[in-house]
Amino acid sequence: MNANYKICLEACFSCLEACNICFHACLNEEHPEKMTKCIELDRECADICGLTIAAMQRSSEFVRDICAICAAICEACGTECKKHDHQHCQRCAEACFRCADECRKLSA
Repeated sequence: MNANYKICLEACFSCLEACNICFHACLNEEHPEKMTKCIELDRECADICGLTIAAMQRSSEFVRDICAICAAICEACGTECKKHDHQHCQRCAEACFRCADECRKLSA
């Protein structure tokens, strides 16, 4: 595996975890119907982070392309999570923005 992937891998793992925590916590909020967009993007983001991790681990020839898509989805998820005051959403937004930054660096 490429040594340059280490920081991006860590960011993707953190983002995947934050999105899964946020997803679950949103479902348990008092009005989860108000969190639909956040829940949808949490799932989308966790899925693409998992794919991105796997692509890096196997040194896929598509890592740069996958990282570019991951950055876009992480950015969208972070932007949505940032709109909500819940602590889990704020932590998720932070992890998403960090992951987006690291993925952009690899996709460049």
